[in-house]
Amino acid sequence: MDESTAVASLAALAQGARLRVFRALVGAAPDGMTPGALSAMLDIPASTLSFHLKELMHAGLVDVEREGRNLNYRPAIAQMNALLAYLTAHCCQGRACAPGPARRRATC
Repeated sequence: MDESTAVASLAALAQGARLRVFRALVGAAPDGMTPGALSAMLDIPASTLSFHLKELMHAGLVDVEREGRNLNYRPAIAQMNALLAYLTAHCCQGRACAPGPARRRATC
């Protein structure tokens, strides 16, 4: 993943409704969800949901497939994993990362 793709993905997720839509789709993976089910679950009007799904598709985070008369939206898990890998590529300066005890900040 390159920087511009990462920025586009993060920008798409940097809006509350789109983040909720994406998280709902991740929860429904691998089956996905129809717009009607998403709209009912998230209480988002169909026209607004359509806009948000289009933005997530444009960022490569969501795929759509026609199944008969319905559209079924699924998260693009490979893209999500590529974004996570990009964000953590230089974590811990190349050393193995393990969660350690929380460090306390000194207070003044």
